[in-house]
Amino acid sequence: MKNLIVIVGPTAIGKTSLSIAIAKHFKCDIISADSRQFFKEMAIGTAKPTTTELAEAPHHFISNKSIDQKYSAGTFEIEAIAKLKELHKTNDVAILVGGSGLYVNAVCDGIDDIPFDLEVREQLNKELEDFGPKPLREELKEKDPEHYARMNTKNPQRLVRAIEVCRITGKTYSSFRKNTVKKRDFNIIKIGLNADREVVYNRINQRVDLMMEEGLLDEVISLEKNKDLNALNTVGYKELFAYLDDEQTLEEAVDLIKQHTRNFAKRQLTWFKKDRTTNWFEPNKLNDILNYLDKEIN
Repeated sequence: MKNLIVIVGPTAIGKTSLSIAIAKHFKCDIISADSRQFFKEMAIGTAKPTTTELAEAPHHFISNKSIDQKYSAGTFEIEAIAKLKELHKTNDVAILVGGSGLYVNAVCDGIDDIPFDLEVREQLNKELEDFGPKPLREELKEKDPEHYARMNTKNPQRLVRAIEVCRITGKTYSSFRKNTVKKRDFNIIKIGLNADREVVYNRINQRVDLMMEEGLLDEVISLEKNKDLNALNTVGYKELFAYLDDEQTLEEAVDLIKQHTRNFAKRQLTWFKKDRTTNWFEPNKLNDILNYLDKEIN
């Protein structure tokens, strides 16, 4: 039986180091499911594995896209499943690691097959740029109140995608959301990492300080001309863009990065805790985790 070990948890909890330790144990490859680590221009602010860490185990889907390339969970599902088929030809075990719940779910459960039209999407993006999100929010509220009530309408990409479906089909986006779990031809073992909230928050604060020491501000300056791209509308970048626009001091920006990252970690845990099949461990329990995996796989 082929196996996929899935490692999830909040940011800064230690998923990277655990995935490398498990990869060494099983002599297998790692697939990243972090939606920002795909982009090669974003390194420090996305906490990518270091050069040393990347050399310790084969990694995939890190720095494989550019920030100006549109990339979706649906596309990731197709590419990641293809990669898994390739890896499973020579090894019964592979690892999927990341904090992007939608991308993890894409591999484990699949994404609904929803119609698309790139021309309509381009027109909607132009409307968004010209008139802002308010008219699009009102359109979605009118055409698909069910989806409007539960989605994050502050996310421009998802707002555009929902209206795109409404316009091209005359049906609601909700009607295409079947949430049917696809049957995979491999066994899925889910490991969740978590710790006391204070521990998680301290890890986040320390990581942000380290990012600043490693040159996050310089990285953000180098990307400033691209700041309107969706890839850069993310924690660690948008706060420093605001600093560069003289909207706040550097100290305020760093404090906001820490606060927003803590908020993000809380949302990640809420997402991952919904899955009752995930087995939770503290990050320092490597031996317990390896013993558990050995029993599940062997």
